[in-house]
Amino acid sequence: MTAPTVAPAAPVPDLVPEIDRLRAETPGCAEVAHFNHAGSSLMPQPVLDALLGHLDREARIGGYEAEDEAAERIGAVYASIAGLIGAAPDEIAIVENATRAWDMAFYAIPLDPGDRILTSVAEYGSNALAFLQVAARGVRVEVVPNDADGQLSVEALVGMLDDRVRLVAVTHMPTNGGLLQPAAAIGRLAREAGALFLLDACQTVGQLPIDVEAVGCDILSATSRKFLRGPRGVGFLYVRRSLIDRLTPPFLDIRAAEWTAPTAFALHPTARRFENWESNVAGKLGLGAAVDYAQALGLNAIWARVRAQAARLRERLAAIPGVAVRDLGAVKGGIVTFTVAGVEPAAVQTALRAEAINVSVSGASSTRWDMEARGLVGLVRASVHYLTTDEEILRLADAVARQARR
Repeated sequence: MTAPTVAPAAPVPDLVPEIDRLRAETPGCAEVAHFNHAGSSLMPQPVLDALLGHLDREARIGGYEAEDEAAERIGAVYASIAGLIGAAPDEIAIVENATRAWDMAFYAIPLDPGDRILTSVAEYGSNALAFLQVAARGVRVEVVPNDADGQLSVEALVGMLDDRVRLVAVTHMPTNGGLLQPAAAIGRLAREAGALFLLDACQTVGQLPIDVEAVGCDILSATSRKFLRGPRGVGFLYVRRSLIDRLTPPFLDIRAAEWTAPTAFALHPTARRFENWESNVAGKLGLGAAVDYAQALGLNAIWARVRAQAARLRERLAAIPGVAVRDLGAVKGGIVTFTVAGVEPAAVQTALRAEAINVSVSGASSTRWDMEARGLVGLVRASVHYLTTDEEILRLADAVARQARR
């Protein structure tokens, strides 16, 4: 019998020939060396045009009227987001930010005293606060230990899952380092155990390909402003269609539900039940433009370029005496964290900003379980994107080296 022919994997496009064009389409590249894409990325011109274009229409004809005029384009944003993550448009809600998206889903999950939530050591501070709040009502919150690579231990997760686990909630890539959690393995185990899987993809959507079916998550939250390169003040939520009817959002308005009788209401049948009536329409359109921009480039190509540039930056920083690169994980992405001996992270950030180099600082309160376990109080966070050039990496490394020598 002849062995079946396996089609070769499609080659990943090389973005290098496109970098000059992409940087020319990004006004901020002429102003700063931007290593803060994990905080808020630089918007490309098409995103800026969509955002400002709608604001101009609001100013000229009125906010309600401009929204009515843009109704078809607003509807297309839901389809674009769905296409980005392998979902359906009715499984998407667009809200103010990723934290609000996460909260709207989390607080809608029915939890009783004695129910268990499993989460990761590197969980984000806002999520951890929500866990602590429900823990005060008798819900058990348990942190799955890390494996030898510093990521969530899949083996430990297997041993912790039982019929009392209602939710597995994990941040896909922590705010304080580039490790990529093994989301697909987590999703498979959660589903086998009958637990919901909530994935905080705030740092990964726009940085790498994500398919909610392949990952196996029931809920996913994400933002516009980070690696998607969209505007601030807008994010989105994915909720699996089969789950939507089981979730009642923590608060409602006339977008989320219809007041059907003096003492009755009906929830919106789709993920729109997690939205608010008043919203940032210009932000929605900017988000849609950002999604389309990323899709046109290809997430596989973006991910390959991001990983390559992050690896170059880690190598450069690690070679500087007095600088320690702090990233964990078997697979690392575009967030590069480090410390400079004898220099506070905030001082490094200030000195770099004076040279028009943008980085951010990650403090202990953003990921306390992880930071305390590693004896860290703060980190400098330098996050790359496909726009980041080798010259910018050298510029940052040279500036950090000067700080280390001082």
